Amino acid sequence: MRKRRSLLQRKTKGDIIFDIVNVIILFIVCFATLYPFYYLLVMSFTSGDVPLTQMYWYPPKVTLSNYAKVLSDSAIWNGFRNTIIRTVLGTAISVLAVICTAYPLSKKYLVHRNLFTSFVVITMFVSGGTIPSYLLVKNMGIMDTVWALVLPTAISAYNVVITRNFFMSIPASLEESAQLDGANDIEILFKIYVPVSLPIIATITLWVAVAHWNAWFDSLIYITNSNKQVLQIVMRRIVLEGTQDMLNPDAFEESMHVNAETIKATTVMVTTIPILLVYPFIQKYFVKGVMVGSLKG
Repeated sequence: MRKRRSLLQRKTKGDIIFDIVNVIILFIVCFATLYPFYYLLVMSFTSGDVPLTQMYWYPPKVTLSNYAKVLSDSAIWNGFRNTIIRTVLGTAISVLAVICTAYPLSKKYLVHRNLFTSFVVITMFVSGGTIPSYLLVKNMGIMDTVWALVLPTAISAYNVVITRNFFMSIPASLEESAQLDGANDIEILFKIYVPVSLPIIATITLWVAVAHWNAWFDSLIYITNSNKQVLQIVMRRIVLEGTQDMLNPDAFEESMHVNAETIKATTVMVTTIPILLVYPFIQKYFVKGVMVGSLKG
């Protein structure tokens, strides 16, 4: 307590003004970031017969009809299933591929290591483009399958570099001790490096999972069967292409509690909340993984 008081007493008037300005700016940024999400949440619980001519801080008339209407649509559940399959499968393949690529690149005894690393880094700035990627997927025969969504993006150069840097920060003595005990490279990777690299693995897992959950453009290009479309494509159809199919209830009484705008807000909530629930479970690893993985080059 005394140390805290002494630190406060040492602060000059300029330091106090700087802190106040920082707090105000951060508050404005947080408000600008969170309020659109909060407003959509309020709209999702608002009855359709309420005029949406102004912004509300709370639902003027609460109803669950919007969620009942959205969750009763079979396209939403098909999209959920396809997105979950894509996210789980794509994340597992990507994390495994990144780890297996970053491990050898982190070894100083790898011949031409810097050259191989340069090849990886170059792909962060130069890519083949949409048309070559489409032709590649088509020639591989994986069009209209989940593999078209997970294989082309299996390895991220940025994730490889971050993971490589993290592996380089692990003491070499751990590997040397394992080698003395007769362990090979695969055993060293999965029994020593992976357990002590949970922060960076959790970090890239979060990044990859969020990317797969939010992705929609590749599904729009590679998937033609509507039953195989991911959730984001379903949301795009509802939000951008109209909601008339969902606004034809069997009962007139139900139609009084939903409208196009509240349905759109509810759809956004349904597609966003599940991935937000994942973050708290790996948040404790997130900052540490990013910081350690970005220090050593």
